[in-house]
Amino acid sequence: MKLEGTCLLVRIYIGESDHWHGRPLYQAIVEFLRERHIAGATVLRGIEGFGAKSHLHTTRILRLSEDLSVLIEIVDEEERLRAVLPDLDAMVGDGLITLEKVEVIAYRATAPEAESKR
Repeated sequence: MKLEGTCLLVRIYIGESDHWHGRPLYQAIVEFLRERHIAGATVLRGIEGFGAKSHLHTTRILRLSEDLSVLIEIVDEEERLRAVLPDLDAMVGDGLITLEKVEVIAYRATAPEAESKR
């Protein structure tokens, strides 16, 4: 897949303990995006933050059992991302979904056979 120029970045902020049909929500979202052949997604675990309820989520030693923040970043062409936004919105209960334009400079992967020739 070739990806360059102006694209969209979707950011989804959820909690580590959020689930979708018995599975962690972040896993369900990534699998859904792969099935839809979206260019890429990355899941990041936050070390501290708060959301709409102002409840602090942190990795500090005395609060290890707290529900940590999870950020999913997704980049692809605008048309492709706008097509999956209604499904993503349906999957996310408590959380935040943002959208912004980004300029893609490089999106590439070296083929396994080309990598071995280096």
